[in-house]
Parts: sequence; C-alpha cells; structure tokens
Amino acid sequence: MSHLENETVVTVTAHIIDQRVGQIVFSNPPRRNALSVDLLHALDACLADLAAQRIPVVLLGGKVGQEVWSAGHDLGELAHDRDPVAYGKPLEKVLRSVRAYPGVVIAMVSGSVWGGAVDLAMSCDLVVADRSARFAMTPANIGLPYTTSGLLRFFNNLPIHLLKEMFFCAKPLDAERAAHFGVINCLVEQDLLQSTALDMALGIAAKAPLAVRAVKEQLRILEDMQPLPVQALEQIAELRRQACASEDFSEGLAAFAERRQPVFRGV
Repeated sequence: MSHLENETVVTVTAHIIDQRVGQIVFSNPPRRNALSVDLLHALDACLADLAAQRIPVVLLGGKVGQEVWSAGHDLGELAHDRDPVAYGKPLEKVLRSVRAYPGVVIAMVSGSVWGGAVDLAMSCDLVVADRSARFAMTPANIGLPYTTSGLLRFFNNLPIHLLKEMFFCAKPLDAERAAHFGVINCLVEQDLLQSTALDMALGIAAKAPLAVRAVKEQLRILEDMQPLPVQALEQIAELRRQACASEDFSEGLAAFAERRQPVFRGV
C-alpha cells in the first residue's frame, strides 16, 4: 500500500505485518523528514486505509538509523501559512486521526524529533525509541505560538516544569530523560528497535481488539475533558493572533532560511 511516492524526495508507505499489525514509514530526506503538506495528507490516507481494514495495531515512524526522525513542520511552507497548527490544518488533522484511530498506534522513534513532530509522537498511544532519540519543541525559535489543544497534550503527560523547559528553552530532551518522564515507554538499542516495537505490537494485537479500542476511546475522551471559560478562550485566541501576525514571526522564518540567529523585538 502506498499513498505518496517520489524516489528522490518524499515517500509515505504502509504495509501489513502478520495480518494484525500495520506499519507506516515516512521519508523526506532532503528536508530531514519534514512534515510537509503532501506528506501529512498521505499519512492521513494511510491511517484511514489501515482503519478500514481493521488493523488493530500500527507502527509509525521513519527509517531506523536516520539522524532525524522528523524536523517537524516544513518551514519552507510557513511563508504562506501564518498559523500551521490551527484547527483544520494538515498536522492537526493527522494528530486527531492518530488519537482517534480505532486501535493502538505505536511511534517507533530513531533520531531527533523537532517541533510538530514531537506532538505527532506524543499523540501516539505508545512510544518505542532507541538511544539516538531526542525531543525538542522549537516554536519559540521562530516566534510561533503553540495551540491550547497542543499544549494540553503535553500538559496531560509531562510535569509542568519540564513542559515549560521544553517550550521556553527549545532544547532537546534526550532519550534517557524522556524515558524517565514517560515520554518513551520502551528505550532500546538501535538494532533492537524494530523487533522490540513489533513484539509489543503483536502482543497488543493478540488481545481483545474491541476491549482495547474501548479503553483507548475512553482515555481520549477523559483527556479531552478540559473545560475552559469563553473569556479564557477568547484571550488565548487574541494572544495567538498577535503572535502569528507579528514581525517577530516573519523574522524567525527569515532567520531560519538564512541560517542565522533571529533578532526578536516583541512586535
């Protein structure tokens, strides 16, 4: 099964392992596996196909042994999109598809994970990683304000001070600390990553699929039960609007493209 293939640039492919486990592999080497719009659309289509086939467990990730699992958003596309993490955008759509998948999605992580790709990994039900894994939330580097829904995914899974460290400092969380705080369920050597993830997937696939699906959906609903007053939502929306429309955001994107440090002025 394949939804996007270009041998020189981007591939997103899916196949079935042992009739019970699916595996989706994405690759975009020239852009460090960046989550381009085309890649995200193809990823969403692969998830839909596997769900239609009632595959109870899915492994999701790039190729093992690459330096970068995913660089996150393709920043080259952000010049035309001032708010790439808003509701309805391709990344948010894929995150919802992962969280709503009628089975278990396991992120198989080899290499560093940046920005929106961290959200993708954390939206999966389980994370198996090798020791090259690192997780860095970098929106502050370019002036992009993260969404409330995205922050809640971190808020529900990380201690508050670690969450602030990741978003304020934008420095990578190494594999050992990530495992210590529960971001990684299983940390293994690189040569054991595929087999360990597959063993976990087959073990889950042998369980009662309707029971597993029911528990996953209950947990998703419970996690989403975060009522906020209308005034707070309006205030957050205005803060995000200002940041997305700011000169700082333009400066952040320009500095990234020019490979220099940005000069932020708070305007």
